Amino acid sequence: MELSIVIPVYNSSNIFSELYKYLSASLKGIVESFEIIAVLDGCTDRSFETIDKLRLEDKNIKIIEFSRNFGHQAAVTAGLALASGEMIAVMDDDLEDPPEILPKFISKLKEGFDVVYGIRKKRKRSLFLRITFSLFYRILDKMFDIEIPYDSGDFCIMKRSFVKVLNEMPEKNRFLRGLRAWSGFEQIGLEYERGKRFAGVSGYSLRKYFRLAMDGIFSFSYKPLIYISILGFIIALVSFFFGISLIIMKLMKKIPDVPGWTSLFVLILFFSGIQLISVGIIGGYIARIYDEVKHRPKYIIKRILGFEEEITDVKEIL
Repeated sequence: MELSIVIPVYNSSNIFSELYKYLSASLKGIVESFEIIAVLDGCTDRSFETIDKLRLEDKNIKIIEFSRNFGHQAAVTAGLALASGEMIAVMDDDLEDPPEILPKFISKLKEGFDVVYGIRKKRKRSLFLRITFSLFYRILDKMFDIEIPYDSGDFCIMKRSFVKVLNEMPEKNRFLRGLRAWSGFEQIGLEYERGKRFAGVSGYSLRKYFRLAMDGIFSFSYKPLIYISILGFIIALVSFFFGISLIIMKLMKKIPDVPGWTSLFVLILFFSGIQLISVGIIGGYIARIYDEVKHRPKYIIKRILGFEEEITDVKEIL
């Protein structure tokens, strides 16, 4: 197989047929053979029926169905584990990532690069979301110990040798664009204009974006721990000098005997907030350690269809 295309699917019964048409048209004459791996991540609509109907008409379509919703990153991970192509692409199911740019990705990969990823130079989203996404990448850049290109997402194409490296990484709270950047090799980004969702509503809420950002920060950076340590040191230093000044003022009888200070109340609230934030950051690291030591699977597969060996048992494939 020359090319595998991994597509995480969530409630895309009214989109996938169009995506399939665009993909088939874009890849015609570009590659000799390709497969489309649709990973159904706990869909509650008729996505399975729609894609399975296409699968019966085209043997290049393959299905992995999860037992429930495990998340976008788990769906990509499952698709990469079963992809058989010498080149493996990852793209979303909503047609925001244009299939017609894939030939350009393939051309760059054949020039000798191991990874070609998309850089979104423009998004057809609301102003609020565009500002939020822009801040997201700028904040991550300050937090990460690795360099992740601005406005790059999971939309990419990779050589099989590179995907093998990703598949061998065991962590459960995965941030794939971080793993991709951390792995090194020869990588290049191509700018493209991200389209508008073809139909329906995105299954990625702001809460999920925030969770993804936290997974990225906690997986690839110790800077939050360093920052709270520095903040604690600064606060302790300021408190020390403030305490000295209060003692001197008390000895000089310049402090009125008033029961309770508003400033004391404000300081208690401030330091309590700092302590809770610090505990929350440390807890974020501990929670992810807890996830790892439980050794639960990243996902559970309900059934797969279209592969050489069809599996119906509920199991993880890795």
